[in-house]
Amino acid sequence: MAYYGAEEPSPSIGRRLKNAWNVFRNKDPSEKTVGGIDISGGVVSSTRPDRFRQYHYGVDRTIATSIYNRISTDAASVIIHHCRLDSVGGFVEEIDSGLNNCLTVSANIDQTGQALIQDIVQSLLDEGVVCVVPVDTVENPLRTNSYDILSMRVGKITQWWPAKVQVELYDDRRGVKDYVIMPKEKVAIIENPFYAVMNEPNSILKRLTRKLALLDAIDEASSSGKLDLIIQLPYVTKSKTRQEQAETRRKQVEDQLANSKYGIAYIDGTERVTQLNRSVDNNLLTQIEYLTNLVFSQLGLTQDILNGTASEETMTNYYKRTIDVILNAITKEFSRKFLTKTARTQLQDIKFYRDPFSLTPTNAIADIADKFTRNEILSPNEVRGIVGFKPSADPKADELRNRNISQSSEELAAQNGGIYTNSSVAAGRDIARSLYGQ
Repeated sequence: MAYYGAEEPSPSIGRRLKNAWNVFRNKDPSEKTVGGIDISGGVVSSTRPDRFRQYHYGVDRTIATSIYNRISTDAASVIIHHCRLDSVGGFVEEIDSGLNNCLTVSANIDQTGQALIQDIVQSLLDEGVVCVVPVDTVENPLRTNSYDILSMRVGKITQWWPAKVQVELYDDRRGVKDYVIMPKEKVAIIENPFYAVMNEPNSILKRLTRKLALLDAIDEASSSGKLDLIIQLPYVTKSKTRQEQAETRRKQVEDQLANSKYGIAYIDGTERVTQLNRSVDNNLLTQIEYLTNLVFSQLGLTQDILNGTASEETMTNYYKRTIDVILNAITKEFSRKFLTKTARTQLQDIKFYRDPFSLTPTNAIADIADKFTRNEILSPNEVRGIVGFKPSADPKADELRNRNISQSSEELAAQNGGIYTNSSVAAGRDIARSLYGQ
């Protein structure tokens, strides 16, 4: 468990080098360079070896991939911080720690913080459970609870023990995937909140995947180039001799079609040909449509969300029912495993923050800005930052006040250091006359 306390100073460079720990714990390989670049111990690959891939047959050819990608992309766009809270759970400040750097800047040599979150969510939805392992730390986490995380990766749990797990993890030093055994209390084990819908053997999404695989098999069979012909011969084929003659006749027609330039064959005048390449009616497509709608309803998805035409109300419901649920599972497990009890008593936590104005239409921003500034919730400069404008140099743009109400003489005096100026006195006199009708 990482310790991030106020009295714990940031580790020096010498301490990092002396006490640095790697989860794979193998010896440094012999040096090897090509063109001045160190490639020692590395395995050459034509594709990116650490990239997440679907493990289940047929998933990459179904709508499940689109669902995984949409949810993981939306979840990765939400900011996750290691932060300090106030007594009521409000955000106070972002803590400058190695864990926060992994979540926001660089998770490892291959992934940014955003790519790590996307990898976590996509693996979580596909596998049902995922493991996040601190790969490089300042201290050995197997010996102490006070350590800082320098890099972390997503791994697949292959074996379970009462207190330990075996994880298939990518080793970026050698360029291969390796197996490590870690205590459960030192790694974040996150389970898919929608496990019953997506990952159970007979769940709705699994049934939909199997139905789509059957539909693909039917499509391949119908477009495989077979003619599906029945040749009616002018004799009965019940005897063995007649069956051999019929087989010979069938091969003759096949040879004619295969060896003909334009695929033309001839038959006897007493023979008849019946073509069977018409589709057979079944309710497979109806079942697929039913299961697709059921999956969408269980996950809070709609077709408009996938194609990017959903309304603000639909997107808000989708984020609350789906994205926030998944991010809560991730942040709660990170806080439980990577922050000590001492750090949590110091009001440290792992929180995610989503921009509330990201889904707001442009024509509604002006009305929202007026209400937020008039009710002294946001200053004008904070509103300008939300809409993408540079802050104003005017000091009044940082003030939290209702600009639709004139300031009193006391407020003007307070701004002038307690001294009533002629202009402030005159302004106060004008306000009083307007109030009392004098």
